[in-house]
Amino acid sequence: MLIDSHAHLDSPRYADDRELMLRRAADSGVGAVLAIGIGEGPAEMHQALNICREFGGKSGMPRLYASAGIYPHNAAEANDAAQAKLDRLLSEPEVIACGEIGLDYYHEGAPHPVQREGLICQLKIAAARKRPILIHCRPKEGVTDAWDDLFEVLDEHWASTGLGGVMHCFGGGWEQAQRSLDLGFLISFAGNLTYPKAQPLRDVATRMPIDGLLVETDAPWLAPAALRGKRNEPAFVTQTAQTLAELRHVSSGEIAAATTKNFTRVFNLMA
Repeated sequence: MLIDSHAHLDSPRYADDRELMLRRAADSGVGAVLAIGIGEGPAEMHQALNICREFGGKSGMPRLYASAGIYPHNAAEANDAAQAKLDRLLSEPEVIACGEIGLDYYHEGAPHPVQREGLICQLKIAAARKRPILIHCRPKEGVTDAWDDLFEVLDEHWASTGLGGVMHCFGGGWEQAQRSLDLGFLISFAGNLTYPKAQPLRDVATRMPIDGLLVETDAPWLAPAALRGKRNEPAFVTQTAQTLAELRHVSSGEIAAATTKNFTRVFNLMA
């Protein structure tokens, strides 16, 4: 069984075939999906939970979990009402993580100090609810500015919780991977692992300890190389897992078993 640890199931791009898309995932061997609850802003961060409740438990479907969080670009919207909504969502049993949250200095968005404050306030809410976090971190091209600021925040406001989390759609180097592992985070690789120009990322994936790995789609974006340009969906996580297996000279089954074990551990889903 594989787990897609990060998919935006509430995307409007699935509006016409969401149920069929989820059935394709199950048919491909995807046993669970973590639906990311950020929407287009705090007003929509409940949508992932709604999808879990609509489709979860149906025959022929993967198991569905949800997250909730305020994306870095929307950090200016993290007012008292949004924070209260996030707290309520994190109290729901299906909502197993806070995210995706973090810092994005690559795109135009909220000013960096606003992103930082939005991240810190969400870390406090997640810690109080004992929920691991899903981190989005994207620096400007060729520098590590967002990573440097992220680790400063995590060292001060998160490390002591021991809750860890996931570095989603990891795009850093080995130094950032090692620091993440030291903080108790898993490193999640998406479809861009398969892209021809992603050799530095594949080098990191090869060095990773097996108990620090996850796979994801970040659907509907980042379809694997063979499907690039098409809408991504959870079924395609199998291609990322296959690439990871080939890089590490192990079977796809070993990657599936390890990443499933890692997922259940970080989110405290062990029976």
